[in-house]
Amino acid sequence: MRAGDGVTWPKDGDGARWLPEAKRAYLPGIGQIKVEAHRPVAGRVKTIQIKRQGRRWVLVLSCDDVPRNPLPATGRQAGIDVGIVSFATTSDGEHIDNPRWGRVAPARLATAQQRLAGAKRGSNNRERRRQTVAARHRKIANQRKDFHHKQARALVGRYDLLVVEDLQIANMMRRAKPVTDVTNPGQFLPNGARAKSGLNRSIGDAGWGGFVSILRAKADDAGRIWIEVDSRHTSDGCEKCGYAAAENRPTQARFECQRCTHRAPADEHAARNILRAGLALHAQAA
Repeated sequence: MRAGDGVTWPKDGDGARWLPEAKRAYLPGIGQIKVEAHRPVAGRVKTIQIKRQGRRWVLVLSCDDVPRNPLPATGRQAGIDVGIVSFATTSDGEHIDNPRWGRVAPARLATAQQRLAGAKRGSNNRERRRQTVAARHRKIANQRKDFHHKQARALVGRYDLLVVEDLQIANMMRRAKPVTDVTNPGQFLPNGARAKSGLNRSIGDAGWGGFVSILRAKADDAGRIWIEVDSRHTSDGCEKCGYAAAENRPTQARFECQRCTHRAPADEHAARNILRAGLALHAQAA
């Protein structure tokens, strides 16, 4: 079985079984295996999956009827803007630094990939080197996920109401379209593809989609109010006069309204717009 392969049993007890008292799982054809649980299993186990990640085996349990763990009210609300320079910025001015996992550890990953490229295809040596590359990728992914969980837990603990943008990340990461040079048939004009590729790598490295999913799950578990708003003009719409234009963002870090001259740090300004839009939706639903 290659790394990433797995087997899923759609119902606990239908072949595979979870044995909570013994902290073991029974797998057909294998028998009971001891499980090192990362956290207590809550609710009713629905499906059981076993898969291999590199040199390790992982047991994944999905559960129904998981009890909520409501947190005490704090009286605070926040709009949250995700970004590249700051991983996230709240409407009250808190900045969460972006760890940039993919840039911190590229040297070891690049070395492992070069060693893999030089190995003979089909050899045991190549398989070992392939697993090493997979382990490097997995470590970065685990660091990113751990960071997401910690930041989401902190935000949910501080705020009763959280508002985020409904980001269409797949659309944001599309390649830049080629621009035909009408004066020179068969030639193309600069289209910023290199810069767009760099932005796409940064977005993928930050993992906004995974973070928002984790934050939503933790907010639901804690009984917090969760709102997603349309992302249009949250970044370039003025919080003072309402004027929206791309020119309001002369740089990635600064907002400067071209109509009323209102100025603000761009991420904080966007987070306040996000909160304002969320509160308007919440009032309509009340």
